[in-house]
Amino acid sequence: MTFGIDDLPIRDELRGKSPYGAPQLDVPVRLNTNENPYPLPEPLVERIAERVREAARELNRYPDRDAVELRTELARYLTRTAGYEVALDNVWAANGSNEVIQQLLQTFAGPGRTAIGFEPSYSMHGLISRGTGTGWISGPRGEDFTIDVAAAGAAIAEHRPDVVFVTSPNNPTGTAVEADTVLALYEAAQSARAGTAGAIVVVDEAYVEFSHRPSLLPLIEGRPNLVVSRTMSKAFGAAGLRLGYLAAHPAVVDAVQLVRLPYHLSAVTQATALAALEHTDTLLGYVEQLKTERDRLVGELRAIGYEVTESDANFVQFGRFDGEGAAHEVWQQILDRGVLVRDNGVPGWLRVTAGTPAENDAFLEAVRALMKERSEKEQSA
Repeated sequence: MTFGIDDLPIRDELRGKSPYGAPQLDVPVRLNTNENPYPLPEPLVERIAERVREAARELNRYPDRDAVELRTELARYLTRTAGYEVALDNVWAANGSNEVIQQLLQTFAGPGRTAIGFEPSYSMHGLISRGTGTGWISGPRGEDFTIDVAAAGAAIAEHRPDVVFVTSPNNPTGTAVEADTVLALYEAAQSARAGTAGAIVVVDEAYVEFSHRPSLLPLIEGRPNLVVSRTMSKAFGAAGLRLGYLAAHPAVVDAVQLVRLPYHLSAVTQATALAALEHTDTLLGYVEQLKTERDRLVGELRAIGYEVTESDANFVQFGRFDGEGAAHEVWQQILDRGVLVRDNGVPGWLRVTAGTPAENDAFLEAVRALMKERSEKEQSA
């Protein structure tokens, strides 16, 4: 008799669920996890080594519990790049944006409370909600994967959620959200919970540096229940660092510290992130290259004959593959040609991360071959 997860006394809301993750297969080209394909430049690697060496001399001591230097530098970065001045007390940092989301849910949601997101979207919002005992509500998106303000507002009015997630650019579709939409959802969320302290609205900007549109960060002005979350995993090419952060009213920053674990950011993490922030201009130069490659993928895929969702991120959603299991079948055929993309489970669609020019060429060669095979089959039928 096999003993498995369901034989353990796990919480009911976790039964039958799968952990988040993408297959890590040994193939020549991996374009499935939205990583930045460019290794950190050697001067930055050397600077990281210097800063970590300095931190190592005091590893017998706890790190700066409040990460003051790091949060100060993150505030400077946001002020410079988002066009809105934020300060130390507006910024909080944690181990990846997922921990930021977890802390927000631990603080403002939890048992007896609910969160809503508009799906398909970043699946960790729902997973972390369930992990914190928060009821998860799947809100609607339009056929073009944008948020229908009227439908979303109706869902908020009906369910009166405690936390609302808005992802811009959205993963896996790549679609960005207009400021007017965020403002409308914010007002709907506050109105739905009239007579209370209102709802927290979290704008997840993990991919914002790749967007054609400006950051939504300035919207936090005068809106104490609005939070913008970010990450250093994508634009900074530091997925292995695990550093996420948020910007919000100082009261929100104070509130999440009620649930943070003691000394949650290691001295090594803080040192590495500070080194990366010293090389912002170089790293954002790589972002510009990836935006060019992203736009090339969109144009080439459309020229080949695929449907493509408008993308403001470092990835592209493409299809449309008709029939049950058709998208996964194409995923396998692309994999058979040495290229790994992502099957997110969105019916009829796959997602490819923008890689180096050579990686993108390999992907495009694979999908051209598939389209040619399909055309030849249709002609011979």
